[in-house]
Amino acid sequence: MSLPATHREVRLAALPEGALTPGHFEVVTAPVPVPGPGQVLVRNRLMSVAAVMRPLALADPDTFGLPQLLHKTGEVMRGPALGEVLRAPGTELAPGTLVHHRAGWREYAVLDAARASPIDPEALPDPAAHLSQGFAAWLGVVRGAGVRRGDTVFVTGAAGGVGSLAGQFARLHGAERVIGSTGSRHKADRLTGELGYDAVVLRGAGPIEEQLRAAAPDGIDVLLDTVGGEQLRAALALARRNARFALVGALSAQLSDDASAPTGISTLALIARGVTLRGISAMDHQDAMPAYLREFGRALREGALTYPYTRLTGIGQAPRALCELVAGRHLGAVLVEL
Repeated sequence: MSLPATHREVRLAALPEGALTPGHFEVVTAPVPVPGPGQVLVRNRLMSVAAVMRPLALADPDTFGLPQLLHKTGEVMRGPALGEVLRAPGTELAPGTLVHHRAGWREYAVLDAARASPIDPEALPDPAAHLSQGFAAWLGVVRGAGVRRGDTVFVTGAAGGVGSLAGQFARLHGAERVIGSTGSRHKADRLTGELGYDAVVLRGAGPIEEQLRAAAPDGIDVLLDTVGGEQLRAALALARRNARFALVGALSAQLSDDASAPTGISTLALIARGVTLRGISAMDHQDAMPAYLREFGRALREGALTYPYTRLTGIGQAPRALCELVAGRHLGAVLVEL
């Protein structure tokens, strides 16, 4: 097939200091890249936008080992995308194959064949679900906290891409009571009315610990944390004996100007109550992907779980989509159709 000479891509124009705005990005026209041996040229069809993509600077990025979270001024943004293979010289990928990769934020991408994962069209009923943050949610529930029957579970950032699925996975794994946190009454109502949450703690509506104590007077068994900060401290104050905390995000720091900001917690409380505190990253658990896809696909097909997302059209909408997501304007995932 004939290819255009140019395409559009989104570059970081400046690192934000304070609120993120579309002005921190620029949509530019660039030549369509040409694949070399062992590489694939992909026409991106759908990309995801997540709050964790907010550009940030770390004084010592090597300390965290998370280069995928860092963007330099002038560079093309990165993130998960689904695309169609157009050319793949010297590889086993055939043109027309739908692949998942991390070179989003551009209409065409060239990447090594090993970084393009073919999508099984039978695995999930909606191809867009391959761009969900469900794997992080599932890992937090299954491997991070080991949710079991009868648990009271607190999910921070419950209206986000991870939290909107984490509460549902917790319920599927036997949780008796699921409590979430969010920033608006509208989203709180959707969490309880559509996504199976029993109660919601509202940021800005009073101390988190007091609200959580009212929602879980007997304490919590599990924390699935995407936020950190005050909400992590509140969860520890309400932790039952042998509670399990799975930390899958740190948005309170990442959405601030100090991405490495610490959270002060009582180590004595951890010891006295036997609380397990575990950070969990999808990069370390790729062996679990088949089991996750089986469970996620089955739950979607049976209607036992829903995947909420907002879809916008056109790569030019991507900067606005990220700014709105960071500002709390959307519930669930945000996707951009290219």
